[in-house]
Amino acid sequence: MSTGPAEDAGIELSGAGNGPAVSRREFDAVFEAVRTWGRWTPADRGAWNRVTADHVRRAMARVRSGTVVPMALPWNTEPGPDNRRPALHHMTDLGDVESPEPTAYKDFLAVDHHGKAVTHLDALCHIAYRGRLYDGRTAHEVVDAAGARFGAVSALGPLVTTGVLLDLPAALGVPWLEPGRAVHAQDVIAVEEALGVTIGEGDAVLLRSGHVRRRTELGAWDSGAGSAGFHVDAVPLLAERGIALLGGDGDSDVRPSPVAGVHSPVHTLAVAAMGVPLLDNLDLEALSAATAEAGRYTFLFLVSPLNVPGGTGSPVTPVAVL
Repeated sequence: MSTGPAEDAGIELSGAGNGPAVSRREFDAVFEAVRTWGRWTPADRGAWNRVTADHVRRAMARVRSGTVVPMALPWNTEPGPDNRRPALHHMTDLGDVESPEPTAYKDFLAVDHHGKAVTHLDALCHIAYRGRLYDGRTAHEVVDAAGARFGAVSALGPLVTTGVLLDLPAALGVPWLEPGRAVHAQDVIAVEEALGVTIGEGDAVLLRSGHVRRRTELGAWDSGAGSAGFHVDAVPLLAERGIALLGGDGDSDVRPSPVAGVHSPVHTLAVAAMGVPLLDNLDLEALSAATAEAGRYTFLFLVSPLNVPGGTGSPVTPVAVL
């Protein structure tokens, strides 16, 4: 399939910029409409409870070529406008022990992974709204300097399910979406039709805006101030479809935020209201090429976070298998 399946579909992105603006009253109404508090046990797995053994078997049946596509950015130790707290990597052993054999080479890694430069998973304890985490837990009662006693990344474990790539640039026949461009509910439906996919219950939905390609060709920018992503009005559709995970090559939120006083409304709705963990800062360029070549935008999806008791998230390398 070429870079422009939309050439036949004739779709174009609705609206312009990050609007329309959403008032706090309207936002709170959406929060209540998509909230799933009290639905699952264990609650701190949230929407991952949707993924049953049947979901896994159906996802595995999607494998045809056996092509494996990783989706993690390289470990980024270089400071920049989108990497204000660079990851650390240094050698701790250079094999200078003379005996006994073998000599060993060791290194040290450290990272403040929540940000714009590291591919990572957000756990359910990462986001609170009006002081409450997912399922209504009071944040200050369950999260302290030792970590989280509810919603930690260690509660999630691995996820194996069907992945759906919403490749907006491929559907539109453009190299990327410009920072600040919102993706609305009607855009999701149009892209499903153009790419021949339908988001289903338990799916991992990945939004490609072309962020990585734009950064490669034009250089880094402050993506915390401006990036393409979902508008608030797309979230009820994703909630209705019953997704298990949401991710993107940005951080899923359009920026600037369309909601005054809420800097990450999609994070808030997905994590705190719906119990849907997020994947931020994916590299979806290879997956875009592979799905276009295969002519299908669904695949077996796997992600396994580090087992960090009390952790608010984890660096990860998600994998698609076509």
